[in-house]
Amino acid sequence: MPHYVCSTCGTQFAESAAPPAGCAICEDDRQFVGWEGQAWTTLDGLRTTHRVAWKREAPGLEGIGIEPAFAIGQRALLLRAAGGTVLWDCIPLVDEPVVEAVRALGGVPVHLHAADQRWIMHPDPAIRLWQGETLELARGVTLVRCGGHFDGATVLHWADGSGGRGSLLTSDVLQVTQDRRHVSFMYSYPNYIPLGPEGVRRIVAALEPYRYDQIFGAWWGRNLLGGAREAVARSAARYLARIS
Repeated sequence: MPHYVCSTCGTQFAESAAPPAGCAICEDDRQFVGWEGQAWTTLDGLRTTHRVAWKREAPGLEGIGIEPAFAIGQRALLLRAAGGTVLWDCIPLVDEPVVEAVRALGGVPVHLHAADQRWIMHPDPAIRLWQGETLELARGVTLVRCGGHFDGATVLHWADGSGGRGSLLTSDVLQVTQDRRHVSFMYSYPNYIPLGPEGVRRIVAALEPYRYDQIFGAWWGRNLLGGAREAVARSAARYLARIS
């Protein structure tokens, strides 16, 4: 049976003979159901209309996305660190080169914070739930629970990134803005619901122990390639001033 994929958010569901009745991700007030109603595709269907694109983001960091853009349009990041290799974030489409690359690395366990367990739509033995505030995946590669628009929202700190100055892989926990000099913090990006001050302060506090000079966001080109730590402090102050 196929694994249906939501065409609006890109989430893959457990196999079923017919499409699910709805997408719990899109029905949440942080997301939205497509304007034409709930729509589904499958992995095989995506392979006929889209392709996987690889692009170098930085030394040791490869971007993996979909062309043309699909669902929310995010791209994953393949991090090749001295302490190990990590595939950060996910995309709805995989092809044989991606599968072979993952197999060559020995397979990829999926680390998800236990606070977000309810949002797993496709249960799998590869998913490893973790608890607490940090999880070291390899030497110098650490997951940091920040919270924010999801209770278990997590960023990855790469100590050796940016030539040893440190890098953050943030998805949309810290959303790199269009000017690529700031970040923003939202409860819902598509529905423009701001994150409250407690959530912003928690994110800033979670990152305080870490040194970093770069941030790699969730979309192609949404990166801060210098002065990222100062930009986060400046952005948080600006955000809090506006919502207070």
